[in-house]
Amino acid sequence: MRDRDAALLARFDATFASSRIVEITATIIERATELRARYGFRSPDAIHLATAIEERVDMVLTGDASLARCTDVRVEVLAAAP
Repeated sequence: MRDRDAALLARFDATFASSRIVEITATIIERATELRARYGFRSPDAIHLATAIEERVDMVLTGDASLARCTDVRVEVLAAAP
């Protein structure tokens, strides 16, 4: 938005149009707690990964290379544009 890149914004819109909202359950919190203990992730990151694991997603896309330490789900780190 800052760069007013309409094409990039359209790609984000298309990507998130197919996403869904998932309720954070006790099972997800338990899994997140395990991930925090095992990998030292911050709570929001652990909840994000735990949700992906519990929902059996194909992969997690992130710009945070540290999340790739998680071996419980496929994590793809997106490179910043040059």
